[in-house]
Amino acid sequence: MKNVNLNALRVFSMVASHGSLQRAAEELSLSRGAVSQRIKQLEIELGVVLLVRGSRGVSLTPEGERCHAAMEEALAILDTTLVSIGQGGDRITLHLGSSTATKWLMPRMDAFAARFPTVSLTTQVHEQILARSLGRNEIAIWPGKANDANPAHGSRHLTDIRLAAVCSPDFLRPDWPMGLETLLTLPLLQDAHRRWEKLIQATGHGNAHKLLNFDRSALALDAAIGGHGVAIAPTYMVENDLRSKRLVEVWVDPEPSDDGLYVSWSKDHVGQQRISRIVNWIESEFR
Repeated sequence: MKNVNLNALRVFSMVASHGSLQRAAEELSLSRGAVSQRIKQLEIELGVVLLVRGSRGVSLTPEGERCHAAMEEALAILDTTLVSIGQGGDRITLHLGSSTATKWLMPRMDAFAARFPTVSLTTQVHEQILARSLGRNEIAIWPGKANDANPAHGSRHLTDIRLAAVCSPDFLRPDWPMGLETLLTLPLLQDAHRRWEKLIQATGHGNAHKLLNFDRSALALDAAIGGHGVAIAPTYMVENDLRSKRLVEVWVDPEPSDDGLYVSWSKDHVGQQRISRIVNWIESEFR
């Protein structure tokens, strides 16, 4: 094995991820020159060119791509191992999207605490599914096309993702029943999934629409509760607000979806009764 500086590999991985020497330097609290120097030293040690520097940032050479992929895989394995170290059986980490956490999990926290009074639950929200495998006492809830393909994980289907349009009961709207063409004339609240835009394009209703954009489904739904327009989101996210009459359903997508919501956990810990009971509870909340 070559005697390569591990810190230089870490610096390279950061540069490769950001595509920029400057952004990597800022995150590492180093100067741009120091980052550049460490990359050059790493290239000398490996005997290959890893980066091509350009006016708009850096790009990876084929050797750089291979090195970065190997680093990502190694860091993911290390990450998985480290999160398992020192975690007691009473601590569970749940990974999920921010809007799923806000709109599905938060209304159920009292029920979870009553069901599992000795469990300390930590939530970690993510914009994308975890790149690494789940470690000890970790569970993930994430949308997808099929069950988690990671061979280290157990996985179950929780629910099909079906879209519903919702608004405040006080929001002025045409009489029911409301067709999609009428619906698209109303002020539309859209999140980063751009579902309204996709419906507009799919139905050919033109581009003259009132769209207010948010980066998260939960924010668009809160705007709908405030009476600012009509939001569209998966039905599992709006069920609590529908029950409490903060929102009313004005349209449900009649088209079947090939997307679903899934729960995953580490197979290495499938024998743990606590993990099994929590996964069963999560599944029961979607029935």
